[in-house]
Amino acid sequence: MKIKTKRLEALRMLISSQELSNQEEVLKALEKEGFKLTQATLSRDMKQLKIAKAASMNGKYLYVLPNETMYRRVSTPKSAREMLQTPGFVSIHFSGNMGVIRTRPGYASSIAYNIDSDTIPEVLGTIAGDDTIFVVLEENVSCDVVSHKLLNVIGGM
Repeated sequence: MKIKTKRLEALRMLISSQELSNQEEVLKALEKEGFKLTQATLSRDMKQLKIAKAASMNGKYLYVLPNETMYRRVSTPKSAREMLQTPGFVSIHFSGNMGVIRTRPGYASSIAYNIDSDTIPEVLGTIAGDDTIFVVLEENVSCDVVSHKLLNVIGGM
């Protein structure tokens, strides 16, 4: 593994596991891990990893790694009006009694809430992330029937 790759991985681990609030603290932490580098190199590495400062619960500013969905970009952005009219649902796929529903970023938990609140007896439950919902179905049910019921709930949003 290249030295830079190892250094970037070490930097990721340090930022995610320690409360570091300035570059001097980061440089010292990296040095303890065996990486001696300049402030300029650290700045370039932090820019490459999109590390930012954010306020902690106690008001102290700390370095944080980016949320992956925060940096997703579209090539031709839509107007706010168009985005509000676009549904959050993207796709649904099943394998056995498990399903995966893809949504636009940020929509999964509200769609999962609607699914859980509706009375679809074949759906045992859901687990939602940011843009993905994991659905568990009862044994031996038709995925086509459940898909149709789920799309009715999702379409009713």
